[in-house]
Amino acid sequence: MTTAHTGTGLPHLAALARHFADLRDGTHGEGGDTVTRRGKEAHFERTAELLHPHAAQVLREFDEALLLGTGEVAASGVRRTADGGLGAEWTLSWPEQREARIAPITLLAFYGAGFHHPHLRGATVHDWPLNVFTPEQAAAEVPTLRAIATADLHNLVFQRDYRIVPAIVRAGQ
Repeated sequence: MTTAHTGTGLPHLAALARHFADLRDGTHGEGGDTVTRRGKEAHFERTAELLHPHAAQVLREFDEALLLGTGEVAASGVRRTADGGLGAEWTLSWPEQREARIAPITLLAFYGAGFHHPHLRGATVHDWPLNVFTPEQAAAEVPTLRAIATADLHNLVFQRDYRIVPAIVRAGQ
């Protein structure tokens, strides 16, 4: 099986191309080596291990900078979800959030029972704040813009299929 190559050297586009190549080839894993659900679940378990220090770091950064160290970072580890899939969750809760009875900041890796491969999401993520007043502030938005564009193309593929992305189609030929 041929893997997709974006030729850009940009990690977010390479990850998205791997994701779409999985759909095209019906596989998952480094080099597209896994086709069984059990094998894909084993990959997910390893992925959760790899993500753990980074997810915890991001939440600690929020705690230190915005919650003044009052927060509590928790990790669920990999567990079965209600739909029979797998999930791993990292949360940051703090006294004011708990008192308001709203969700904590959440980073969720999930591999739904009906999904071909895993995904990431937050508890409420939809809108990003935008307060840009200088060229430097605009340039600092590049990672956010990349994340939005990556998620948008992923969702467009989800609405149709991977064949709307020429690089993925051509790489499979």
